[in-house]
Amino acid sequence: MADSGLIQSQLLARALRAQRNFQISTVSLEAGALHLFMQSNPTDIVLFVGNEASNFGMLRWLHVTYPSSFPILLVDKSDRELVVNAFRTGVRGIFPFTSAPFRMLCKCINCVASGQIWIDNRQMHYVLEALSEISTLRVVNSSGKSLLTPREEQVVALVADGLSNREAAHELGLSEHSIKKYLLRIFDKLGISTRVELVLYAVSHGEKRQAEWMSTGS
Repeated sequence: MADSGLIQSQLLARALRAQRNFQISTVSLEAGALHLFMQSNPTDIVLFVGNEASNFGMLRWLHVTYPSSFPILLVDKSDRELVVNAFRTGVRGIFPFTSAPFRMLCKCINCVASGQIWIDNRQMHYVLEALSEISTLRVVNSSGKSLLTPREEQVVALVADGLSNREAAHELGLSEHSIKKYLLRIFDKLGISTRVELVLYAVSHGEKRQAEWMSTGS
């Protein structure tokens, strides 16, 4: 359990230690301390207590460095942004430890330890909704002014991700001919003439962000 020493977390660790099938250790919610602990202690589950955005960096590091140690995020509340970002960093479960019964936390830990994902219907809706969004790539000039329309930004994002005209058309619900027309307009606005130049321009002038689905007429 990685926490910041809160009394509530200490009580939770004590309750978990009372369970026969759990061996619990606590470590400070700080990157150096967690890294030192993980180096010398084989760990199946890491409980992160707290939903501060600063924890996401450690969650991402844990996922990459110790892929066989599964993180569970214990939170007070879980809004859409937190849920989506947490699962993107490799979290295997999000548990509302201030409102759900203790026995459900034990079940959550056991499920994640067995290789399952702990997620409720609302959280699943958030994740699926995020997956259905098309990223946009905001292209700006030297003054920071956006050069493209939102739909054109979506086309640039898909091309920069390596999609063909046909694949981009399928993603956006447009015809392949419409994608070609968008690309010609984009080329004209940016003063370029090839897809390779577009990708290079996007890498050096682009800013990735999320966007809602737009109608095919946008």
